[in-house]
Amino acid sequence: MDSLMNVVQGILNLGPSVMLPIIIFIVGIVFRVKPTKALLSGITVGIGMIAINLVINLLTTSVGPAAQAMVERFGLNLTIIDAGWPTVAAGTWAQPIAAVMIPVILIVNIVMLMFNWTKTLNIDIWNYWHMSAVAATGYIVTGNFLFGILMGIICTVVVQIMADKTAPQIQEYYGLDGVTFSTGSTIGYAMLGIPIGRLVAKIPGIKKLDVNPETIQKRFGVFGEPMVMGIIIGAALAFLGGYDLGGIVEMGMTMGAVMFLMPRMVKILMEGLIPIQESAQKLLQSKYGDREIYLGMDAALSTGAPATLATGLLMVPITLFLAVILPGNRVLPFGDLATIPFFVGMIVPSRKGNILHSVITCTIVMVFALLMATDYSPILTSMAEGIVEFPEGAAQITNLDTGGNFLKWVLFKISELVSTII
Repeated sequence: MDSLMNVVQGILNLGPSVMLPIIIFIVGIVFRVKPTKALLSGITVGIGMIAINLVINLLTTSVGPAAQAMVERFGLNLTIIDAGWPTVAAGTWAQPIAAVMIPVILIVNIVMLMFNWTKTLNIDIWNYWHMSAVAATGYIVTGNFLFGILMGIICTVVVQIMADKTAPQIQEYYGLDGVTFSTGSTIGYAMLGIPIGRLVAKIPGIKKLDVNPETIQKRFGVFGEPMVMGIIIGAALAFLGGYDLGGIVEMGMTMGAVMFLMPRMVKILMEGLIPIQESAQKLLQSKYGDREIYLGMDAALSTGAPATLATGLLMVPITLFLAVILPGNRVLPFGDLATIPFFVGMIVPSRKGNILHSVITCTIVMVFALLMATDYSPILTSMAEGIVEFPEGAAQITNLDTGGNFLKWVLFKISELVSTII
């Protein structure tokens, strides 16, 4: 088990910018792309991922301190700290069950493809940790290794189904032909957000209000430009964090840069994916007629859309406000505040880019997420204890990515129920 874990950890330590080119090259060869073309596609995708990560780092390293400043400024004092997804991911990979889950998830995906139970080939191996976290939860709660594997498999199947169901909407809205999102956090939030969004769209007075980047730009001219929207939202976050004038201007320009650069970074990555997707589609059509295949990718690609990024950034202060006023919540949002834009990646397309409907929907979802994260905290604390350093003053830890994730929480409650039986 230790040897397997070392191999898995070694692969994961390469990071997505190295792993993806290798995976894309292999997939390209399988789908009969010429080796030189497959190699160039893999390299282009790797460069695109590096470019996207540069912009994401710019986003997270700016929003994170602003969120921390808001917490300190408003004197928020809650006993469970949101330690962020990296802490929970580290805790997950430290569990012995995590090493087993990598090949299990791959096998489940391949079997589902063979029997035409899914159209999605999940090549986002870095984010397999989401399904592994569910397996680790099942194992910790019940003490049964095989049951933990079963929970991870169920999570994998649901992720595949959701990736299939949402693919047409994702491809149309984001312009990502042949791509879908297979990120566990995004899918978990979508499972609540999509049906809630449909209800929000039926509220009298609200249903006719269409606030998307195009209408904003038409009505407000230059102030509706995505980069200007980013500047305004960034400046507002800095103001709420108590920044001085220089800090407010710097934060505004940074968010404006993120809004401007992200779509261009996504285009670079898509240049590498297009030849693979086209060859895969051609091969499948020659063998199975009109059968489609989607490449399951990281939901970070969704941040290339201004409405998604704007919705995610607006949710940062809203989430902090909810944490203070929500009865039953004991979570201090912190580590995952900067990653909220990834959580909304499937919700915004379901609202056709309507920022108002998306923000209202995400606010309702976040109410549930905070309560679920509170409930999930003992397990996540146990998972990470002795493995990662806890934030100062944290009695327990949780996070919004796993603890506030509807799919993972449901499977956690099933594990609790089974533990009382076995």
